[in-house]
Amino acid sequence: MARPEPADDDLTDPVHENRALQQTESLVAIAGHPLHAMLVAFPIALTMCVLGADLLFWWTGDAFWPVAAGWAAFGAFLMGVIAGITGTVELLIVPGIRNRSASWTHFVLAVMLLSILGANWVLRIGDPQGAVLPLGLLLSVLAAGLTGVTGWHGGKLVFDYQIGTSAGASSRPRG
Repeated sequence: MARPEPADDDLTDPVHENRALQQTESLVAIAGHPLHAMLVAFPIALTMCVLGADLLFWWTGDAFWPVAAGWAAFGAFLMGVIAGITGTVELLIVPGIRNRSASWTHFVLAVMLLSILGANWVLRIGDPQGAVLPLGLLLSVLAAGLTGVTGWHGGKLVFDYQIGTSAGASSRPRG
């Protein structure tokens, strides 16, 4: 017996049918604004400040820059942990985030970055000047590069998959 041809309405996109992938709205938010997205700006900026301060110390030899880099490293690590906690909670409780491999890639990269930020901060405790060259500067360059890669993956989650965005955000008029 011949199998009947499927009607056009019988063909469905399996990704579209997976409702868990569609649940991507942030649950860790204030007034609809995802906390993770708001918090990541701080460790990103402070990581770049550590690199900048290390480069300025290498260039000028001024003792101010290693101290500034140490405080920036502390801030980058602390704010990274706070941002990481909010991101991890989102990852674990929102099905549309948890069910995407890109989310886990971003998570693993972020944990690696936090490890480097923590090591860079601990290295500077006690001897800020002695910590800069060569290991502190190397860690700063590595952290800055990994920040870019991690941020790129996070951006893909937001812009390509609409992770953390409100369900009705695209249908609301802008004004």
